[in-house]
Amino acid sequence: MKILVTGGTGFTGKALVRRLLDDGHQVVALDYKEGLKTEELRQWGAEVVIGTVTDRECVKRCMQGVEIVQHLAAAFRELNVPESHYDHVNVDGTRICLEEAHAAGVKKFIYCSTCGIHGNVKDPPTDEDHNIAPADYYQSTKYKAEPVCLDFMKQTGMPVTILRPSAIYGPGDPERFQMIFRRVARGRFPMFGSGKTLYHPVYIDNLVDAFVLAMDLNKGNGEAYLIADEEYVSIKDLVQRIGRALDVDVKIKHYPIWPVIIAGHVCEKVCTPLRITPPIFPRRVDWYRQNRAFNINKAKRDLGYNPKVGLDEGLRRTGEWYRQEKLI
Repeated sequence: MKILVTGGTGFTGKALVRRLLDDGHQVVALDYKEGLKTEELRQWGAEVVIGTVTDRECVKRCMQGVEIVQHLAAAFRELNVPESHYDHVNVDGTRICLEEAHAAGVKKFIYCSTCGIHGNVKDPPTDEDHNIAPADYYQSTKYKAEPVCLDFMKQTGMPVTILRPSAIYGPGDPERFQMIFRRVARGRFPMFGSGKTLYHPVYIDNLVDAFVLAMDLNKGNGEAYLIADEEYVSIKDLVQRIGRALDVDVKIKHYPIWPVIIAGHVCEKVCTPLRITPPIFPRRVDWYRQNRAFNINKAKRDLGYNPKVGLDEGLRRTGEWYRQEKLI
C-alpha cells in the first residue's frame, strides 16, 4: 500500500515512516524542510519530498497513487511568525490535503490533532467530549481543523479519523524531554510549585501503533481519539522515575511558581519583537501548573489500541538513547 505521511521528517513522522516501511508499505514523506536525520529515511526506502502542505501542486504530486494519508504536518509554536501563519498551515493546509486526497481517490485520511485542545484538565481524567479549552494559536488551529475534516467526510464520504496524542517522548526526540532528562542527570531538579500537577505521556512506539490501527478502513471513521499511555503521573513522580531510569538520585527543590509565570510573560514580550528565543516563556511554565490526564478507553474500544510500552520502560529506553547520542 502507498501511504503519504505529511510532517514525515519530524520526530513522530519519522517513527511512523519507519514502521510503515518495516510493514512493507511504500511511503512518501512530505515536509517543509530536511528534518531529524532525513537521509536515513531515504536509506530506508522512503521517498522524501521537501515542500509544504499549503502548496497545492506539491500536495497533488505527492497524492499520486496514495491509498492512505497520515496528516501530521503542522505549524508548531513557531517564534516570530504572525498568528495567521497557524491558520494558513494548520487549517488551510489540512483543507488542501483533504481536497487533493479525495481527488486522488485516497481511501482514508488520518488527521493528527493534539491533546492540548483540552487545556488545563480540571477534573482529571477527561475524555474526548469534555474540557475543550485550547490555550494558544497552535492548539486553537489544530482544533479548528477537526470539524474541517469531519465536514469533509460528510460531504464526500472519504473516511477520516482524528487522533489527539498526549505528550510524545522516546528515542529519536532531541527536544521535548531532553531538558527534563538533562536536569535530572545533573542530580538536581528545580520544581516550581507543588509538583502535584498531572502529566500524561505517550511513548513514541505506542503512538505509532495508534496511527497504524487508525488505517483500518472499518474503524474510527468520523471519530476523534485521545492517544496516551496507560498511566498518568504527577510531574514530581515523573522526575523521580526519570531519576531511577538514569540511576541518578535526583534532589528536587521547590520554588514558588508565580514569579516564574510573570517572568515568562515579560521575556516573551521583550524577546519576540527582537526575534530572540526567550529563555523562558508562558507555555514552558504551563508544564508546572496545567493538568494533562486523559481517559483512553474510547481508543481501546474502537481501534483496539493497547499501549504496550509502560512508563518506566519507556523512560529507560529514552534515557539510554540520550546517553548514546551524548545529549545528556
